[in-house]
Amino acid sequence: MRATRSDLVPSLRIAACAAAAVVTAAALAVPSAHAAQSPPDAAFDQIALAMGEAKVGEPMALAVLPDRRVLHTSRDGSVFLTTPEATTTLAADIPVYNHDEDGLQGVAIDPDFTNNRWVYLYYAPPLDTPEGDAPETGTAEDFAPFDGHNLLSRVKLADNGTLDLATQQEILRIPTQRGTCCHAGGEIDFDAQGNLYLSTGDDTNPFASDGFTPIDERPDRNPAFDAQRSAGNTNDLRGKLLRIHVEPDGSYTIPDGNLFPPGTEKTRPEIYAMGFRNPFRFAVDRQTGWIHLGDYGPDAGAADPNRGPGGTVEYNLIKAPGNFGWPYCVGDNQPFIDYDFGTGQSGQPFDCAAPRNESPHNTGLVDLPPVQPAWLPYDDDSVPELGSGPESPMGGSVYHFDPALDSPVKFPEYYDGKVLNYEWDRGWIKEFELKADGRLAAIRPFFDSMELTRPMNLEFGPDGALYVLDYGSSYFGGADDSALYRIEHSPGAKTPRVQLSADVTSSGQEPLTVNFDPAGTTDPDGGELSYAWDFTSDGTVDSTTAGPVSFTYTERGAYTAKLAVTDPTGKMGYASVQIVVGNTPPEVRVELPPTGGAFSFGEQVPFRISVTDAEDGQIDCSRVEVSYALGHDSHAHPLSEESGCEGVIETPADEGHGLDANVFGVITADYTDGGAEGLPPVTGSGRALLQPKDKQAEFFTNSEGVQVVEDPAAAGGRKVGAIEEGDWISLDPVNLTGVDGIGYRVSAAGPGGSIEVRAGAPDGELLQTVQVPTTGGDYVDLQPTPVTNPGNSGPLFFVFRGAGTELFELDAVHFAGAGVSEPVPPDNPSARAQGDLPR
Repeated sequence: MRATRSDLVPSLRIAACAAAAVVTAAALAVPSAHAAQSPPDAAFDQIALAMGEAKVGEPMALAVLPDRRVLHTSRDGSVFLTTPEATTTLAADIPVYNHDEDGLQGVAIDPDFTNNRWVYLYYAPPLDTPEGDAPETGTAEDFAPFDGHNLLSRVKLADNGTLDLATQQEILRIPTQRGTCCHAGGEIDFDAQGNLYLSTGDDTNPFASDGFTPIDERPDRNPAFDAQRSAGNTNDLRGKLLRIHVEPDGSYTIPDGNLFPPGTEKTRPEIYAMGFRNPFRFAVDRQTGWIHLGDYGPDAGAADPNRGPGGTVEYNLIKAPGNFGWPYCVGDNQPFIDYDFGTGQSGQPFDCAAPRNESPHNTGLVDLPPVQPAWLPYDDDSVPELGSGPESPMGGSVYHFDPALDSPVKFPEYYDGKVLNYEWDRGWIKEFELKADGRLAAIRPFFDSMELTRPMNLEFGPDGALYVLDYGSSYFGGADDSALYRIEHSPGAKTPRVQLSADVTSSGQEPLTVNFDPAGTTDPDGGELSYAWDFTSDGTVDSTTAGPVSFTYTERGAYTAKLAVTDPTGKMGYASVQIVVGNTPPEVRVELPPTGGAFSFGEQVPFRISVTDAEDGQIDCSRVEVSYALGHDSHAHPLSEESGCEGVIETPADEGHGLDANVFGVITADYTDGGAEGLPPVTGSGRALLQPKDKQAEFFTNSEGVQVVEDPAAAGGRKVGAIEEGDWISLDPVNLTGVDGIGYRVSAAGPGGSIEVRAGAPDGELLQTVQVPTTGGDYVDLQPTPVTNPGNSGPLFFVFRGAGTELFELDAVHFAGAGVSEPVPPDNPSARAQGDLPR
């Protein structure tokens, strides 16, 4: 069991807090008059260029072209091209291997793109990799079939807006272990000299190390559990920031000044900086040559004297080549403790000033460069300016004001030289001001009122506007709020906000009458709007009515219906919707498991999927893709995949998240039909959410009257308290299939009371009543007692009864019984490593 209190813990926490204090003091020291110059939110305009899964997929990266069109990628291999007028087309469908985090990651354009049309991509190409998961233990022969690589290549963008895959040039291969997880990196950028930078993750399973450093050296263990073979290895390209110069023929040379000169024994000359876990996003400042990079840290909830510091993430300012510490040191050079995973014995702290890589998996130098401390480490709420919640640092772009640029939407001179770093899970973009020597001067809000869920990638365009790719609120894949935005500086009139919906977007027969509704379209300035409808994208105006409006498609085909809205100042907003006539979307339903079912991590879940498709008729079950993801707060970690209409899917044991994490399961089924007579294929999806059998009470869905109370003695450090008569919490969804009873972990310094379990509403059908005795404030486990199964999925209410105040506290809910999962057979142990995106 991991210790949480020791003499070492305060010193570790003090170091982190001291670093945070420096940042805070610096921010407060900035004169208020300077801070007052920051443009207000009203000075910015947010233009939605593409929204929804059909137009952005599972959004990963973007590149703005010189003509303001935007290339943006989806992890499944789709490359989209979106115009300034908000029309999106598919530029390419790159075949990829997309197990766990693998797939299509980065995209960038050549510095001389106007003349050579080169587009750079970083992705996992399909290889002869065995299906399923790599084994956790075995011999080298067992692991070898899963050896693969990710590929940096380039292709040309044709005049018709598609990538010409026949022009592809392979540039660089990055070794990878397939069939496991995690950390792909994948950002691509260029400096002023035309050198290409590529970030790569450590390609290491982080979920069998209790949230600390993964350095498992056991001889029968898959090397994917040892980050010393990758991030800490001077002879390996993983866990690095690479710098090369691509030549006209697609080969590359090594620029002067990388970390290891060419010819240095046991090193790779491509390495510019090393010692990263998952440097998912970075940007090069082309004026200074400095690199702003965010690196994701490990997940330990607290420091441990036998293992090292708690979870810490980093913003790094890289001004020169160096070693940034992983897997030996993290944050402000806090060392991890050497640890023997076989015996469970701890050794000495690693020496950040002179780290040594003595792993048997190391093929590089033993003596490593000294570790550079993080420019800005943080965890939880240790840096108040960064907020609180799960940490997901993304290194952002530097803005350089060009007085000669004739663009009405460019950012003002105020932002010259400032960095817009961003946070994926916390959902913000912030202004970072640096001093001349690179020290942090201040952190300030940026456009806090913009609609933003999880910024995945951003960069400034040639017009001086900021382009933002938003991952959205999906668990794993695109969502309705996944989007591509253009943020303009527009202190005057604002662009009309255009909303467009269609009552049907695809059908198997023609004629097809579609009702288009622009409800929600507004002018932020309150002006009268004019409308122009083009239902077939032929450039003609089919209607000028405000709508709703109908149009009948009489011929089979794929169409883009466009709406342009103009305000009195001439500003135009756009929206479009794709219409397919001749192909009915498949209907996909997850019959098993029922949504809301209870399961145990580490077990397998039987599934049954039903699919109907008008054109395909007989369903090819081999094309039904079923995936399991570990839900965590508002995002998810993709973990395992199966195919077929029936089977079982594994849910790996969750060793990477503590009781303080809100985790659950998500089963998703997808079926992509075969298209219809040349029409594009259409995908249908179904989903079921699963509840863990041991549910921390503070992770309720809704509540009335109660409070979440901090308590170190509570499981996860928090509990539901301030309970009075009639208060309640709810979990939604819940399905009691396979649940024999419900038990509770409670404490009661007060008089105690009872818990009523009710279906659907606080006064719904009574399913269970449990008495809660007074406990003197100690925690007790109330053993499960039978509960009635209402037979459907929906909200489950826990209603609290009793006389008086502060009746008792509820720490956890336990669903007893098999639920919807079952143990993995002994001859088929789970070999899954857990992964996440982008952590």
